[in-house]
Amino acid sequence: MFKKMIATVAVAASVAFSFISINAHAQDAADEVIRKNVNEVLAALKSDKDLQAGDTKKMEKLAEEKILPHFNFPHMTQLAVGRNWKDASDAQKMSLTDQFRTLLLRTYSSTLSQYRNQTIDVKPLKAAEADAEVVVKTAVIQSGGQPIPIDYSMEKTPSGWKVYDVLIDGVSLVTNYRSSFNTEIKTNGIDGLIKSLTDRNIKNAGKK
Repeated sequence: MFKKMIATVAVAASVAFSFISINAHAQDAADEVIRKNVNEVLAALKSDKDLQAGDTKKMEKLAEEKILPHFNFPHMTQLAVGRNWKDASDAQKMSLTDQFRTLLLRTYSSTLSQYRNQTIDVKPLKAAEADAEVVVKTAVIQSGGQPIPIDYSMEKTPSGWKVYDVLIDGVSLVTNYRSSFNTEIKTNGIDGLIKSLTDRNIKNAGKK
């Protein structure tokens, strides 16, 4: 069920963060950063014929340059690996982070093509100005269907607000991966998880 939801609405996450300019909006509240850029992203997707035609390389380039820089992958990977993170060496942590980033890169780039004139409603942020962590609530509005809530857990960093988890209809992306990661580590160790992620990424790359 969770994988189906990811495939259906992951494009919303892509849209929400694709054209965020951290330098321009570093002082903005997290929800305002998203709100100011959603319209730009929607306009870009509507006007770019290559993206509409499913240009895989261009989608991956878009995700690499405009989406992933706004996620805190070391933090996301640490949360996804959970209690096993402390047992990983520095080299293993780096490999896990790199492979997890590649996995999500392919996820976002492949789902950009699913955009079908959805709109995104960014809810007003309920947080104090001094808060270093916030949850930005949004909803994907799609014709003929119920709105799909997508919440972004964000943290303030020296380079601006960054995402460290995404909740789709209340289900955490990080928690979902943690379950499968822990199972793999229990069976094959940390190196086994790294190999599993590497093999998956190689397989996905071959599908392009």
